[in-house]
Amino acid sequence: MRLVRGDQDEARVINRRTLLLSAGATGLLVLVAGRLYDLQVIEEPKYAELSEENRVNRRLTAPIRGRIIDRFGRALATNDQNYRVVIIPEQTADEQGHPQLNTTLVRLSNLIPLSDRVRDRIIKEARRNPSFRPILIQEGLTWDEFARVNIMVPDLSGIQPEIGERRDYPYNADFSHVLGYVAKVSDADIEAFRREAALHNQELSPELEETLRLPTFRIGKNGIESAFEDELRGTPGARHVEVNAFGREIKELSRVDGTPGLDVALTIDAELQTFVMHRLEGQSAGVVVMDLATGDILAMASAPGFDPNPFATGLTPEEWADLRDNELDPLINKPIAGQYPPGSTFKIVTAMAALSSGSVRPDQIFTCNGSMPFGDHIFHCWRKQGHGPMNMHLGIKNSCDIYFYNVARLTGIDQIAKTARQLGMDTNYNFVIPGTKSGCIPDTAWKKNRYGVPWFDGETLSAGIGQGYILATPLQLAVMVSRLANGGRAIEPRIVRAVGTKMDPSKPAPLIGLDPAHIEIVKGGMNGVSNEPGGTAYAARITVPGFELCGKTGSAQVRQITMAERATGVIKNDDLPWKLRDHALFVAYAPAQAPRYAISVIVEHGGGGAAAAAPIGRDVLLFVQQRDPLARVPYDPVHPQVVASRDVGEIAQ
Repeated sequence: MRLVRGDQDEARVINRRTLLLSAGATGLLVLVAGRLYDLQVIEEPKYAELSEENRVNRRLTAPIRGRIIDRFGRALATNDQNYRVVIIPEQTADEQGHPQLNTTLVRLSNLIPLSDRVRDRIIKEARRNPSFRPILIQEGLTWDEFARVNIMVPDLSGIQPEIGERRDYPYNADFSHVLGYVAKVSDADIEAFRREAALHNQELSPELEETLRLPTFRIGKNGIESAFEDELRGTPGARHVEVNAFGREIKELSRVDGTPGLDVALTIDAELQTFVMHRLEGQSAGVVVMDLATGDILAMASAPGFDPNPFATGLTPEEWADLRDNELDPLINKPIAGQYPPGSTFKIVTAMAALSSGSVRPDQIFTCNGSMPFGDHIFHCWRKQGHGPMNMHLGIKNSCDIYFYNVARLTGIDQIAKTARQLGMDTNYNFVIPGTKSGCIPDTAWKKNRYGVPWFDGETLSAGIGQGYILATPLQLAVMVSRLANGGRAIEPRIVRAVGTKMDPSKPAPLIGLDPAHIEIVKGGMNGVSNEPGGTAYAARITVPGFELCGKTGSAQVRQITMAERATGVIKNDDLPWKLRDHALFVAYAPAQAPRYAISVIVEHGGGGAAAAAPIGRDVLLFVQQRDPLARVPYDPVHPQVVASRDVGEIAQ
């Protein structure tokens, strides 16, 4: 049968379309085959590696934090076993597969204390995260609590007891302000790390960020823990684990341990620090003890302290409120962050300024009648009936305000400020502990820049006795008396001896330009304060031969005494509310004949320096001289030898 022409044309079209479709299909097959060859042969290593990465995860483990030790190698901050308990929500399901998370937590609360706040947190985390991911319930359990949980584990579905590491502070509150504490990493902390990296034109490394986000990882939040975070942190380890498509861990394939952080050795003497903290018990106070030749800080005590151990596991809101609202300010590091009017301890600066400028001779007499009119104001001496004729030695010995009003008036504020700075005031020394304050030493330029008004002569009189705008920290006062006692050398405070095996030597101490003869005159006045009858600290002297101290008392007003009150009689400190009482201060060095140690003491609202602060200074200087830590072999980071610590109760006695 022959096809008509129309049928022939239609057949040709069909054949052409068939050919094109066949060619297209063949082309697609070639492309698919080529792509399959590319994927399975050419790029096989790449995709095999990606597949392996999906199957095997690398998970970081928290490094062991370096220790902080004292000058003799005693551990002040170390790591201890951390008994903790976690829960895996999916494993709490009953026979029908229904989660019983809350039921399990209720049962657990019969064994260890669990607050409603903790239970709510766990339930919220369980809702946010995959059900197979462990959730930390509580850490820092006692051994008894941990043992109870282990015994009852068969009846607690989903509960897993674990043993890890946590930061431990064996001296509890004694070193809280020096060491600081560690705590969980917050989002704000991670942002701070990013900003720090940006300052060096870098980005926060993914490994560091992953480390920071580990649930058991802690960072230093204050003190030495914060200042040496990078050195103490160490580097994380890693676990290689096999996981399924949902990210659930199947098994651990390998583990690489991290590198522990470096040890940080301090100049502090743990026994001395413990003694000082016991001596300050019940006070709001600060004490600094220094080696006046090198600037080594042997004790830096701030009372009351706080126990840094709970910070590692997390404070309850009630615990935080107790610390925050305590009127004795246990969270403030008073030796470096407390800024106080130095009161009469500053008179030795005024005396040095007068001698250096030649404005006053040491034998020049000023008579104290108890008050002194100046302009439209009357300036009073602390001794209402006055002291009578005073030269420089007697002025320092008796702490006569009228004498020093006259000395300050003749010397001028700019010379006083210059000498104060020579003696180490108005600076924070770039001290390593965060939060160190600079105090305030005013002069004419300072007031003009700050307030836009000139300096008044009456303000010089107040400055001459350590009042007015003048502020100092106990650390600055310790440096000030050290630079006098060591013959005028510019020592700076040092609290770190070594990081790892690298020693941090003390800096050379050049002369500050004070005349040695002038220094001896002022030191003679300080000897009179403590060792001559009638001196303001004579009752608090050291009577053990060879251990005598030379000191200067001070009382700093925190309120204005009105003329009406003076007319009727100034209210005694003991009759005032605690917050309105004078601060009590004392600075000293010992032994008198061959100075080795310097001390500063501040007792907030303690009243008179002679009564409240000087006895503390005496007891501490006697203790440190009898132990003489500078004569003992200190910690050597290359060949460490740890000195055994005495019993704390024995030290306190």
